[in-house]
Formats: sequence, C-alpha cells, structure tokens
Amino acid sequence: MVRPVDTDRTILMLEFEFLGNSLLRWLYAFIVAAAIVILVWAVRGLVVRRLGAIARRTTTSLDDSLIAVVRRTKLWLAGLPALLIASRSLVLPDKLDGGLARAAEIAVIVQLGLWLAALLDFWIARSRERAAAENPGATTSLGALAFVGKLVLWSMLTLVVLDNLGIDVTAMIAGLGVGGVAVALAVQNILGDLFASLSIVIDKPFVVGDFIIVDDYMGTVEHVGLKTTRLRSLGGEQLVFSNSDLLKSRLRNYKRMRERRVVFKFGILYETPVAKLEKIADQVREIVVAQPTVRFDRAHFASFGESSYDFEVVYWMLDPDFNKYMDTQQAINLAMVRKFEAEGIGFAYPTRMLHVGEPLRIRSANDPLQSTDAVTQRSESP
Repeated sequence: MVRPVDTDRTILMLEFEFLGNSLLRWLYAFIVAAAIVILVWAVRGLVVRRLGAIARRTTTSLDDSLIAVVRRTKLWLAGLPALLIASRSLVLPDKLDGGLARAAEIAVIVQLGLWLAALLDFWIARSRERAAAENPGATTSLGALAFVGKLVLWSMLTLVVLDNLGIDVTAMIAGLGVGGVAVALAVQNILGDLFASLSIVIDKPFVVGDFIIVDDYMGTVEHVGLKTTRLRSLGGEQLVFSNSDLLKSRLRNYKRMRERRVVFKFGILYETPVAKLEKIADQVREIVVAQPTVRFDRAHFASFGESSYDFEVVYWMLDPDFNKYMDTQQAINLAMVRKFEAEGIGFAYPTRMLHVGEPLRIRSANDPLQSTDAVTQRSESP
C-alpha cells in the first residue's frame, strides 16, 4: 500500500519544471520518441524478413534492391526526427526548437543519402557479378563508376546540408564550377577515355573474348580499362586502343555473328557443251545442301568472263565458327572437283588466244629465195 507521503512526493517531482516543461511532459515526449524508434526498428525487421522470403522465390532484382535499401536504415538517424515529433508536446525555446528541427532535417538527408548509396552499391555489385562471367575487364570501370557516383551524391547532399545550416553555398557552387571547368580542361583526354570506358561497360558493344575488327586491325579483346582497350591480334602482338578513339571508329564484332553468309565464284571452260553447262548450277546445289549446318541460297551462271563461264554460289553457315566454315568450304570444293572430273567438265584458268591476219611462211635454209634475201640484207648493211 502506497503511503500518502510517497504519493505526494511523486506528484511534486512530476510537477517539477525543466526548461518550462514539467517532468511529466518530458517523460511523455521521451516515451513517444522511443515508441517511434521501436516502431521503425520493428518495421525494418518485418520488411527485411518478408521481402527476403519473397526474394528467394523470384528471379527479379527489385525485391533484392529493396532489401538492400531497408537494411541501410539507421535507428540513430530515425531518433532525431522522432525527437522532433515528440517535442511538439513541449514548449521549448526558439533556438532549441530550431536546432532540433535542423538536426532532424540533416538526419533525413543523411538517411536519404544512405538509401541512394545502397541502391548504387547494389547495382554495382550485380553488374560486377555479370561482368565476372562476361567481361572481367569491366570490373575496374565499374569500381570507378561507383566512386564517381558516390562522390557526386554526397557532394550534392553536403551542399543541401550546408544550405539548411544557413551557410550561403552560392559562392561555393560558383567556385566549384570554375574549378571544375579548369580541371576538366586540364584532364579532358583522360576524362574522355574514362567516360568512353563507362559507355563500353554500360552499352556493351563488345566484351572480353569478342573478336573485333577496327579499321585495318583485328584481334580478340583481352582487357577493357579506364583509358585503353587491349586486343590480341592474330599475329600474336597486343594492340592498344584509346577508349575514346575506339568508340569513334567503325568496328565489326564477329563474336556476335549468328550466321555467316558465304559467296564464292568459279569459272568453267568456254569449250564446255551447253548440255553440261545447264546442269552445273543444280549439281553445285546438291553438293552444298549435302553439307551439315548449311542453308543453301542460290547458284547461278552469273556472267561471261575473259576466259570462262563464271558461276556464283551463295549459302549460309548456321554456325558462325570460322574453322567450321573453312572445313565446309573445303568439303564443297573437293566434291565439286570430283563431280566435274566425272562429268568431263573443266575448271577455267587464265588463257589468251592470238588471231593472225595472214599465215606465216616458214622457209628452210635451202630455199633459194631466202638465201637471196639474206645476201641482199648483208650487202645493204654498213
């Protein structure tokens, strides 16, 4: 049983005022702030557990990104807005109330920065996982992208915080702008290659392992760096390209080839009879169709050459591998040689036919006319 003296003492203590508010009001405000923080903690744990269960059943990255963002929620940052909400039931001095409001705003800005940084980290981590299998050289560029992104993010948030603290950031922004222009002019080539590297990583015109042709150079991509891309040529030497120059060039990516279109020509002797000439296109078609992983397109007697009847054949290799294409073309060539040899059809080769207006007279050494001409010629010579 509570004695009246203790009850009166408790009431007196609760009625004691601090900064113009009784202890009872302070206790109520503290309970409200603590309840808000506990609620944020409970909601964070519930969202992480529920989204985690959903993420294990799905293949999308949206739920995983939300989990990464929610986990970056800091309770100590939630405490400052909670104190601001709880302070609405108190009568505080203007300076204290304004300082608490600014602190709550800064806490919200910092928490927003942590959420955005979590999204950036999640995207970079997923990109690195894909790059590890597709383009290992892109991990360096992704690291640079993460650094630049976070630098820009926290720089902007810092300016917002300074502005909320009452600091004039206009002159600071102007100074940063002038300094940034000066630095950009000084390192414009490096920055150009850096952004070109990021373009290669994001747009993926090629990845490590692709065989590409750039102007007159060709090779397999070995590394995509911040400034240069390196190729291993067919001759064995390494080719180094500036990233910005590489993107300005016209390049062909043979690794992305799905089918290979093949065109080849051959010539037949002009002495070939018409009956045999008419069968050649069908015979070549049968030879091409008999090859595996090939789709026949056409075979035609295309033109009259200088020394041959010229034929043109077109087919598609369903497998873009170059060695398989060469094996198939070799098989077609050998089959054509066997078939034409059996049919008595000859392949043409460069020839020239000379037509003489009058027949040549060939005389023997005993011909008297020839002897007379020889004597005359000797007598007329000096």
